[in-house]
Amino acid sequence: MRDLGDWDYVIVGAGSAGCVLANRLSADPDVRVLLLEAGGKDDYIWIHIPVGYLYCMGNPRTDWGFSTAPEPGLNGRSLAYPRGRVLGGCSAINGMIYMRGQARDYDGWRQMGLTGWGWDDLVPLFRRAEDHYELDDEMHGRGGECRVEQQRLSWEILDAVREACAETGIPKVDDFNRGDNFGSSYFQVTQRGGVRWTAAKGYLKPVRSRANLKVVTGAQVTRLRLDGGRVTGLDLTVGGEPARAGVLGEAILSAGAIGSPQILELSGIGDPAVLSRYGIEVAQALPAVGGNLQDHLQLRTVFKVEGAVTLNQLAGNIFGKAKIAAEYALKRSGPMSMAPSQLGVFARSDPSFETANLEYHVQPLSLDRFGEPLHPFPAITASVCNLRPDSRGHVHIVSADPGAHPEIRPNYLSTDSDRKVAADALRLTRKIMAAPALARYSPSEYLPGPLLQSDEDLAHAAGDIGTTIFHPVGTCRMGVDAGAVVDERLRLRGIAGLRVVDASVMPTITSGNTAAPTMVIGEKAADLIREDRRAGTGR
Repeated sequence: MRDLGDWDYVIVGAGSAGCVLANRLSADPDVRVLLLEAGGKDDYIWIHIPVGYLYCMGNPRTDWGFSTAPEPGLNGRSLAYPRGRVLGGCSAINGMIYMRGQARDYDGWRQMGLTGWGWDDLVPLFRRAEDHYELDDEMHGRGGECRVEQQRLSWEILDAVREACAETGIPKVDDFNRGDNFGSSYFQVTQRGGVRWTAAKGYLKPVRSRANLKVVTGAQVTRLRLDGGRVTGLDLTVGGEPARAGVLGEAILSAGAIGSPQILELSGIGDPAVLSRYGIEVAQALPAVGGNLQDHLQLRTVFKVEGAVTLNQLAGNIFGKAKIAAEYALKRSGPMSMAPSQLGVFARSDPSFETANLEYHVQPLSLDRFGEPLHPFPAITASVCNLRPDSRGHVHIVSADPGAHPEIRPNYLSTDSDRKVAADALRLTRKIMAAPALARYSPSEYLPGPLLQSDEDLAHAAGDIGTTIFHPVGTCRMGVDAGAVVDERLRLRGIAGLRVVDASVMPTITSGNTAAPTMVIGEKAADLIREDRRAGTGR
């Protein structure tokens, strides 16, 4: 068995939170930090070209290749569930949208008793992490590790959609990241000069030469070693061969909303009913491990248009593709530089909602699903998701074999309230598309279809056109109650020397894309860990 030695901190997962932790914790030369990544190096060209997400999702070189269980709310369909398996984690394959969420999200956490997790508490950390292309004010920062820029292309049809939103009562705004996102704007993205900017580039690459930091790729943790209620080490494989690492201080799980609960359950930490099913001895009974799964389900409505340029035409033949490639090669602009979605809209499905509960990702293209050809006619996609779903699912192991994928069951559209929001969201989309600003493009509904009118029909249609927008959170819930998996300092309940630091700790999902919140969870955790070390109160 290969021995990786003993370390003050062992971080499992080099994704959006793990890279932050590796950077911040190794800044102290008196501690030794080991960062373990199950995937490989981030030297695949399609990681760095923004449109390359099409070649990274579903690719075993960069993606775990998970799928959901068949979903009743999706009329029996199972969805591909991409999760990054490479240095940078999901920040290497995601949509690059920089979105903090809304103040209401974090203030809700604080109202749950999670001291230090309110909006005002976290804004300084968002600023510290950010390298904004333009702003340096009370809300935005420059010089941080997370580069944020404008997108490098524009579409006339999307400008018209934005005008239509204004005519529908949804105002134009300049910035989605000041606490209240109601309105429309173009998404800002984690790019530098038309190239994807990952957590590994921002946080890890600049510090790889530190003598007290070691990064090991191809390292898959199989279980935590426990002794007397404390983590003392980890069993893992490196390049398929068995290995071990010792933990002198703390092990930190940053393997994501799927990976972190899986590792806990394989280590005997979780719901005894789940563990006993697979012959795993219970080391710490925590029934909430793997529960509370939340995700954003996007309803991908498609509208045919006339007299508008869309990507369907531009990339519909070899000459168009060659022109697009040339523009990117020469200018790092054009469709190859674009995030999957360009125009964002935050709206209310019903006026009774205090803040925006819907987010649109509007795209100048259409297809049946990612990975399949663009439609042969000009069209746009207006994907809309319920930002605060009531549906809750779970992630649980299905075997004691660490190589077996867990069961992922989000339980989309499993509540009456979520089905009502879905129906209302589809109606609002139709209202926007019928606004005068779009009349000259004669939008006609292709999906889900204009004949569907009742709440029941629209909710069923949502199950047909709904797909994940890749935001799983909540499976190692943070809380002050006895049922929570981790406390407000992200320490695992009942086990010393162990924290969870990733999107799985969110008690409720943030109202928007989850990459930036996950990096800030890493920033917050690093501060907490360093405080506890200085005070001698780390467990």
